[in-house]
Amino acid sequence: MLEETRLHRIRALLSTLNQVSTEQLVQHLGVSRETVRRDILKLESMGALRRVHGGILATGPSPELPLSVRNTVREKEKHQIARAAVKQLTAGQTLFIDAGSTTTILAEQLASMPGLTIITNSLNVALKLNSLDNEHLNHDVILLGGQMGSAQATCGPGTVSEILRYRADVALLAPVGVSSQAGASSYAHQEAEIAGAMARNARQCIILADCSKIGVESRISYASIEQIDMIITDSGAATADDLPELQRRCEQVLLV
Repeated sequence: MLEETRLHRIRALLSTLNQVSTEQLVQHLGVSRETVRRDILKLESMGALRRVHGGILATGPSPELPLSVRNTVREKEKHQIARAAVKQLTAGQTLFIDAGSTTTILAEQLASMPGLTIITNSLNVALKLNSLDNEHLNHDVILLGGQMGSAQATCGPGTVSEILRYRADVALLAPVGVSSQAGASSYAHQEAEIAGAMARNARQCIILADCSKIGVESRISYASIEQIDMIITDSGAATADDLPELQRRCEQVLLV
């Protein structure tokens, strides 16, 4: 297994469990304890984790994992969130959808909602919608142009300019984190610019965030808590320290 793959897997485990033992890493990666030790030291030097006796701890926000890795983390919860999001929509609406593992799952769930106009920068979202074989859905899918960025999505000034041409009924966005103080945030400047433009040009902003993102503040805030109309998360968020304040400050926080 390549070092890069091992490092991504360690980060994915930390994002899910927050604390991982050395023995868990050895079994999960199928490598020696010495290899695990080297990988831990490298990630620690990058500020991605903190060593403790017998294992490692997450240290807080870090660069978002590749989409291929994120697609395998909390998949059940993301399906629950996506199904709940569809219930907030009505036929004929115009939607902004940004790029992410949760929004890709959302695209699959939109098979139950006919006649939508969907504006997205995500190639995966556009392809999912295009593959829906129900001829009665009649979705109008608009893929925003621009530079190819990470997460298999377009980005850059050209993409933002295109977003500004539209007014959507709902923006459905999947951030790196959402907190009562920072609102919705992302790690990458380009992703934050896209999501922020979508939030500002939609009548309603719905944030899709599994429980691991509740209370998390990443580098760049793109939507204040006052700009967010609804947060949809899974029941695991019930124990999050920031949840009571989020519920107090956000109009609607839906646990599914």
